[in-house]
Amino acid sequence: MQLSKFHIGLIQMACSADPNENQAKAEWRIREAAGNGAQIVCLQELFRSQYFCREENARWFDLAEPVPGPTTGALARLARELEVVVIAPVFERRAAGVYHNTAAVIDADGALLGAYRKMHIPEDPLYFEKYYFTPGDLGFRCFDTRYARLAPLVCWDQWYPEAARLAALNGAQILFYPTAIGWHPSEKAQHGAAQHDAWRTIQRAHAIANGVYVAAVNRVGYEGPQEAGLEFWGGSFVADPFGQVLAEASHSREETLIVECDPRRIEEARRDWPFLRDRRIDAYGGLLSRVID
Repeated sequence: MQLSKFHIGLIQMACSADPNENQAKAEWRIREAAGNGAQIVCLQELFRSQYFCREENARWFDLAEPVPGPTTGALARLARELEVVVIAPVFERRAAGVYHNTAAVIDADGALLGAYRKMHIPEDPLYFEKYYFTPGDLGFRCFDTRYARLAPLVCWDQWYPEAARLAALNGAQILFYPTAIGWHPSEKAQHGAAQHDAWRTIQRAHAIANGVYVAAVNRVGYEGPQEAGLEFWGGSFVADPFGQVLAEASHSREETLIVECDPRRIEEARRDWPFLRDRRIDAYGGLLSRVID
């Protein structure tokens, strides 16, 4: 485990309908984050476009690109110039008819270390992701970067304790969750506060249960037609290994969070609350079943 402190940057953006405009904004904000001390910068899920999964329309497949490809290439050049690690969520075209929701990891020398493909794919009103994305087949991966060992997970993955646990067991010091989550206009008044609180709570729980840092980066802004779109709730945040929130963004503004992470906190948390030590690995076979009938 690397023991040096490291600084992360979370870029919370609103996205336009123009992918080139979003790409330019993201690159400018990476520069800003690096200038303010960030060494690992994470962009939000599908940052180059608006969240197209609100509808099922084959034209959106035209947004997909290979990995490595144009987006990862541009960000690799920027990472090398600024000496920062970049977590770059992209709509990956793997082959004709096979697409993934992917997070590429670019090291501080510009090397593409690899990619994580979103494992859990939702299918809900205005979140029609099963139409677009093939479930990931690379497992829950960790990457040794210049500054830390990290695990990227993506949005819907953040509700699954199994994903966080496997990443932690593989040595991740920090879990990054690039995200696109928001309120349905018809539900916000009655359920909005509780929905956001559940989202925040489950990720803090991953930090506590595994003794790791957790960083969630979400988008902001309203996308789609009135009363039939999504209001993305922002709220990007970083939790330490005790689940304490170190920094948190607003629900409505574009912001960049810069947060210091100290790996010694991982050691402290796991000494005080040795959950990994006390796991009953001989008794968890049922987790491999869909349900226990």
